[in-house]
Amino acid sequence: MRDNPQFYMTSPSPCPYLPGRDERKVFTHLVGVHAKSLNNVLTHSGFRRSQTIAYRPACENCRACISVRVLVDEFSPSRNLRRVMEKNPGVYVEAKQPTATQEQFDLFHRYLLTRHPDGGMAEMGLFDFATMIEDTHIDTRIIEYHDLTGRLLGVCLTDILADGLSMVYSFYEPEDEHRSFGTYMVLDHIMRARRLGLPYLYLGYWVEGSPKMAYKSRYMPQERLLNGEWQRIEK
Repeated sequence: MRDNPQFYMTSPSPCPYLPGRDERKVFTHLVGVHAKSLNNVLTHSGFRRSQTIAYRPACENCRACISVRVLVDEFSPSRNLRRVMEKNPGVYVEAKQPTATQEQFDLFHRYLLTRHPDGGMAEMGLFDFATMIEDTHIDTRIIEYHDLTGRLLGVCLTDILADGLSMVYSFYEPEDEHRSFGTYMVLDHIMRARRLGLPYLYLGYWVEGSPKMAYKSRYMPQERLLNGEWQRIEK
């Protein structure tokens, strides 16, 4: 990889979060020996990773996408969040090297067909899924969640950064909606970061007015990247 990364701009496309708007992204490649350090710098600057691409919204007339990270040492779950933990006793969690399996893909496919049937990812095949999981040049883990019978409940692709964990992509069993398992995985990652001595959990973008992103405001205190600076948000 070049010491000075090259950045590119995408063409406008429909915004997936706010209807009637277009989005553009600035992106660069995360490959080679400097990928890990570059990803740390870019994540701190509001970028996200997808395979070997780091990207950030660069929309001309909109700044709605705001990077969010949870302050894990100060986080204290609300009563509702504690109930989520109580609804998921006996979950076995295992962190593995990022290797795709048929079991993961089957769960991924069920999740998309139920939760995001109209999204572009719904057409992904096993090869595409394996590329999403395994195509990384940085320190990445696949976190699997199983119940006491061994059934796979959820999966999260997680990057280990210098100052935190970043939840790249997660999915879970859609038939077990009563478990609130997406929330459970976020709570587990907060505790995981705390055990690792890492101060932050990066959750990606919070978008005011987007129901898809509203859940990220549940984890307080947090910091949001506003005008180029991480600012503390209490509620």
